[in-house]
Amino acid sequence: MPPNQRLGQRGSSGIVLRRDLLRILQARELESVSRSIAAETGLVARPVADGTPVSGVYRRSIMLASGRFAMLDDGLGFSLVPWRPVLEKRVGQSISAIVRGDSVSWHLGRSRGLGIG
Repeated sequence: MPPNQRLGQRGSSGIVLRRDLLRILQARELESVSRSIAAETGLVARPVADGTPVSGVYRRSIMLASGRFAMLDDGLGFSLVPWRPVLEKRVGQSISAIVRGDSVSWHLGRSRGLGIG
């Protein structure tokens, strides 16, 4: 890691780390992995914003140092969403999720709303 990352500082009693250090490192890891997946697949990485719905086909799970994530492919791009055991047998299926902090609400399968046929 290059110097001056501002992840901590020297204090009189030793090194003091930032309070949000884990969040910063997780975000960096997700950005790095997203760039790799985008290069591999040709899809655009779509970061997940807190409270914003995300949907797509669950393609695979990815194990990172910060946890396991599900790759949702919407046909043009993909999002990495925290994985949960309920997804275990859902590879290839359409799902949607809303991420709020460390919590994820899942909707499995296609919605059954009105549509034009």
